[in-house]
Amino acid sequence: MSRANRIVIVGGGIAGLMLATRLGRTLGRAGAARVTLVDCHPTHLWKPMLHTVAAGTRDVAHTQIAYLAHACSHGFTYQAGRMSGLDRVRREIVLEEMEGHDGKRLLGERRVPYDALVLALGSQADDACVPGVRDVCHFIDSQPQAQAFHAALQCESLRSAVNDDALRIVIAGGGTTGVALAAELSRTFALAAGYGDPQICERLKLTLVERGPRLLGAFPPDVSASTQDQLERLGFRVLTETRVVCADRDGFYRDDGQLIPGDLLVWAAGVKAPDCLRGIGGLTTNDANQLVVRATLQTAQDERIFALGDCASLTPEQGSSALPPTAQVATQQAAHLGRHLGAWLEGRAIPPFAYRDPGASLSLSGYNAFGALGRFGFFKGGIVRGRFAQWSHAMLYRRHQHALHGYARATVLLGAEKLGGLRGPRIRLA
Repeated sequence: MSRANRIVIVGGGIAGLMLATRLGRTLGRAGAARVTLVDCHPTHLWKPMLHTVAAGTRDVAHTQIAYLAHACSHGFTYQAGRMSGLDRVRREIVLEEMEGHDGKRLLGERRVPYDALVLALGSQADDACVPGVRDVCHFIDSQPQAQAFHAALQCESLRSAVNDDALRIVIAGGGTTGVALAAELSRTFALAAGYGDPQICERLKLTLVERGPRLLGAFPPDVSASTQDQLERLGFRVLTETRVVCADRDGFYRDDGQLIPGDLLVWAAGVKAPDCLRGIGGLTTNDANQLVVRATLQTAQDERIFALGDCASLTPEQGSSALPPTAQVATQQAAHLGRHLGAWLEGRAIPPFAYRDPGASLSLSGYNAFGALGRFGFFKGGIVRGRFAQWSHAMLYRRHQHALHGYARATVLLGAEKLGGLRGPRIRLA
């Protein structure tokens, strides 16, 4: 393979960072290719734990990965930037200008050349153009957004405590993000009650709004029912079959004109790929901005451009619908492309990607957990709950750590995380 081959990966989420790490170890260190990871944020955080950052039950210092340091240790390079364009003729991506914290221009527009381009930009909640949502709602799609919500939560908690006033939090979206955040917020305030403010839970008014007939529509109905029962026992008001038509600083408005009042509004409904992908470079995208890819993970219009994870839409040959935008799909696709991309640059074909469905899991903080088993292995299609389901959910993150750091370093990091948790407070509301 020529040293001139340049592999550019845009997006440092689960799929992007795993792929960059693997290719850096195998191709970058050997000098067989130059691997570059591009992301607009300097650190990586496992997306399924963003709700714990938002609620203040996790310290990101123990879990985030600095791209620059990780790249130096694993044979690839990191470039800070946000992709705004694609030139398929010149084989270049365009990175938009970057501003510093003071608003001054830090970096001008740049172009990054590639021989193989992998787009792994993840996904975000879909506001569906509901008026006011972008103006007044918090989103929990990235680390900065989760931290911004937590900062607002701290301010509102202080106001509520000083004025002995209600703190009303409304979450729109009854999928995994909304449900997990709801449970984590309940745990946050339950723990806060033990720090000298026993009335804090009484002041907290939590509402979860879902447009569909039940929470967690991707899970079996009995998991949905058990989850709703758990949240209601924790004090949540759960509103299903409730359509939000607009939002303002007073709260969400239903289609019947009624107001759902809230001091903090969170939008966790719907899923779409970033807007910058819509029709980029003439590539085919679906209504959710996802790039339509073949079984080889290559885009239909350009074999040199690949897409992975939440920003890709792949319908299996014998499937009726596209693969879901989950961490497990992203992980398997990154592993598949990591095994075959080097050989493809030498002229060999990439075999079709085949997804092995291990099922889905959901953790309701420390209260409960559920798992819907997949289509292979023992007990196909079964349901697990309780401690075993919590352990299974936790193992997803541990496997992610192992893939990035190796077993030895991942074990050390786990120990450091546990020790750090013993040293500091269990929550952060001040």
